[in-house]
Amino acid sequence: MKTIIEPFRIKSVEPIYFTTKEERKTILEKANYNPFRIKAKDVLIDLLTDSGTSAMSSNQWAGIMQGDESYAGSSSFFKFEDSVRSITGMPYIIPTHQGRAAEKIIFTILGGKGKYFISNTLFDTTRANIEFSGAEGIDLICEEGKHPTIPALFKGNIDIEALKKTIREKGAENIPMIIITVTNNSGGGQPVSMQNIKDARAVCKEYNIPLFIDACRFAENSYFIKLREEGYANKTVPEIANELFSYADGCTMSAKKDAFANIGGFLAMRDLDLAIRCRNLLIITEGFTTYGGLAGRDLEAIAIGLQEVMEENYLQYRIRSIEYLTNKLIAAGVPVMQPAGGHAVYIDAKAFLPHIPVEQYPGQSLVCALFEEGGIRSVEIGSLMFGKYDEAGKLLPAQLELVRLAIPRRVYTQSHIDYVSEVIIEVFNNRNKIKGLKITEETPMLRHFTAKLNPII
Repeated sequence: MKTIIEPFRIKSVEPIYFTTKEERKTILEKANYNPFRIKAKDVLIDLLTDSGTSAMSSNQWAGIMQGDESYAGSSSFFKFEDSVRSITGMPYIIPTHQGRAAEKIIFTILGGKGKYFISNTLFDTTRANIEFSGAEGIDLICEEGKHPTIPALFKGNIDIEALKKTIREKGAENIPMIIITVTNNSGGGQPVSMQNIKDARAVCKEYNIPLFIDACRFAENSYFIKLREEGYANKTVPEIANELFSYADGCTMSAKKDAFANIGGFLAMRDLDLAIRCRNLLIITEGFTTYGGLAGRDLEAIAIGLQEVMEENYLQYRIRSIEYLTNKLIAAGVPVMQPAGGHAVYIDAKAFLPHIPVEQYPGQSLVCALFEEGGIRSVEIGSLMFGKYDEAGKLLPAQLELVRLAIPRRVYTQSHIDYVSEVIIEVFNNRNKIKGLKITEETPMLRHFTAKLNPII
C-alpha cells in the first residue's frame, strides 16, 4: 500500500498554538534571528531536533510508575543495564543524564592537547567536548557524502583510505579512538554500512586504536543495513544491531533519540580499566554508578524504549515518513540531501539560496524564512554551527550548508508533514526575497545555541 500508516494509536494530545505571519516576524526579531531563542509555545511544528522530543509509549509511561528511586542498586538500573547489554553485548554499562555527558566523561579521560579523535563526522557537542579537552576532531566522511545530490546508499561511511593516511600522519599513539556515528547526523542523517564498520575495525586493529560507536540512532542505521546491504535482508534488526556493536570496543549514546526517552544516555565498553576511570568521573560529576544523573523512572523508560525502537513496523513507518517528505520536496525542485536519511530531511541551503554567500549564513537565513512563513522551527547545520575563523578573522566555512528538519518520533502525523512540505515549497518559490544575516554577538564555542544575528539590508 502507498499510504503510510502510523503503527500506533494516539492516547493523549497537547495543543498547538497558531500564530500569524506578522506575529512570527516580531517573534523572530525578538529572538535575534536564532531559533534556539524562540519560546516553544510560539512554534507550530517543532523540527529543531529529534533529541528528547519523542512521544513515549503506554508501556514506557507504565514503566515510569515502577521506577525504583533508590540511590544505589536500583532495580530500574538493572533493567536498564540488561536492555543495553542485550543490544551492545558490552559488559560495562555506565548511565549518564544524556549523550553529551557520556562524551564529556570519555573525552576528559582520553583527550588532551596533542590528541586526535577521528570520525566519519562529529556533531556539534561531540566536537565541542573534544576541543574542550584540548584535543582535535577530524572528520573523514566518504567522498559521496560530500555531495548532496549523489544518491549513494551509504553516504555516512568513513573514508577508509583517508583514515589510514591520517593515522600515519598523526601517529597511532596520538589517536585515543576512532568514532563512527550511526547514522551520520552532520552528514545528512545518512547510514553507515556494516562493511564500512568492519573495514574501520580492521584498521583500528592494525594500529591498536579502539573503535567507538556514537549510537544515538543505531536502530535506524540497522534498518538501513537490512534494506540496502547485501546479506542482511533476512536478518532481524536486533541481530544486525548485535553484529554492528560486536566490531566496537565501546559506544556512547544519547537515549533521547533511538530510545524514545526525554532524557538519558550511557557509555558502554569492554575495557574494565577504562570503565573504572569513567565511573570515578561519573560519581563526581553525574551521580552514583547505578543512576548516573537519572531518576529510576528514566532508566525504566529507556530500558523499554531501547527494545521498542527495534520493532520493524515502527522503523518502516519512520524511514518511509522521512522518505515521503524528501520525495515531495524533490518533486517541487527543492534541493535536498539524497537519498532520504533516517531521522531528518536536510535541505541544501547553498543550492536553495545561491544568491546568499556563505559568510552571510544561507542556512540560518533559510531557517528564519521557514519560521516566518509557517511557524516551522528547524536548525542550521553549516557555517554558523561549524564555521571557524582564520588568524585574520576570515570565516572558514563548513563543508556543507544544510538546514535540518529533524522529525520527533511518534509525534507528528502525515498531515503535519504535508503542511511542512507546503511551507518549504512556498518559501522556495519566493527564495529570491530572502536576505543574508550577520552575527552581532557570539560565544567562542557552540555559538549557534546563543548567537544573535541581524538581517543584512
